[in-house]
Amino acid sequence: MAKEVKKVAFLTAGGLAPCLSSSIGFLIDEYTKKAPSVEMIGYVNGYMGLLKGESIPVTPEVRKNALVLTKHGGSPIGNSRVKLTNVKDCVKRGLVKEGEDPLKVAADQLVKDGVDVLHTIGGDDTNTTAADLAAYLASNNYPLIVVGLPKTIDNDVYPIKQSLGAWTAAEEGAKFFMNVVKENSANPRALTIHEVMGRNCGWLTYKTAQCYRKMLKRMKFVPEFLLTPERQDVHAVYVPECKIDFASEGERLRKIMDKWDSVNIFVSEGAGVKDIIKEMARRGEEVPVDAFGHPRLDKVNVGQYIGKRFGQLLGAEKVQVFKSGYFARAAAPCKKDLKLIEKCARKAVECALSGESGVVGPDERKGAKICACEFPSIKGGKPFNVRKGSFRKMLSEIGQPKPRKKRTAK
Repeated sequence: MAKEVKKVAFLTAGGLAPCLSSSIGFLIDEYTKKAPSVEMIGYVNGYMGLLKGESIPVTPEVRKNALVLTKHGGSPIGNSRVKLTNVKDCVKRGLVKEGEDPLKVAADQLVKDGVDVLHTIGGDDTNTTAADLAAYLASNNYPLIVVGLPKTIDNDVYPIKQSLGAWTAAEEGAKFFMNVVKENSANPRALTIHEVMGRNCGWLTYKTAQCYRKMLKRMKFVPEFLLTPERQDVHAVYVPECKIDFASEGERLRKIMDKWDSVNIFVSEGAGVKDIIKEMARRGEEVPVDAFGHPRLDKVNVGQYIGKRFGQLLGAEKVQVFKSGYFARAAAPCKKDLKLIEKCARKAVECALSGESGVVGPDERKGAKICACEFPSIKGGKPFNVRKGSFRKMLSEIGQPKPRKKRTAK
């Protein structure tokens, strides 16, 4: 029989996504309906707040206005990037003292606060860290139910079919480019690079390009002037799952530049990263890493690299790189995402009250059924299937060669 739930805690971690505020809103609303006597708190700035013992109480007024949170982007309790098993980083940032184990410090805080259920809203790093914490507590005879929600706009978490907020990020990225693409009218031979978030997975870049092209098809143009759909269209899409052939692509895109006086490229922030890092290493440049050991992509700067290489190959007079990531990930969720977030949040409360831990989302192993996926199955880095029919169709429409290698399906 499941332990009676008396106190619940929430935390959001990692980068932003269009689901954090709404997830907490739906969670609070569902607990208020299903278990009104349950006390709730939110740890400030994710695992950082847990280590420091900083939390915000869910007051009657917050319960009353919980669904207001579903209309907002960002996180109402704050985020941070902290890995409890990275002791050195936690000590360096002053979150624990020298000689302390962050897992023990976090566990002791949960025990002190009397938390029975911890809801984590984050990506694979956030939820696997939560699993480590739950395992630590279990080994010390303190039962903790941990129920996570899958947040990542990259949509690259196994075995989650669709992560929360990813659809919104694609739509917002498309809206962003609909404006900045007009910069190609400010200069002749304009090369416009749209760098989209996606460290290991090209799903968001593909989906953003797809959304943008659908928006473009609904617009009217005046071809007698320079206002043509061809000048505004996407001319290349580069993702981490495929290598970029600069020689052949440069030749293909130069013809487009010569004809339409502009070229627009969508590229994932993780496309070609390994090659760029190797080149930086040859120059003696060191690439810093984050708390999770990932290369700092802002230092690698794929968009600038792509712009420089193709700018020379295409004879561009002006090269501009635009990043839609921060604009897209801080948005409030679209209707489609909101429905998915609500279903997952309400299922998460059901799981918590019945004593079932895991990450709640559409499980691709079960026909996208929304359920609690066991923590050992959760991991990131799931690649985008570049043999996906709609992706290949889009490449065919824009004249880009189809990818040759088959990748793991998503």
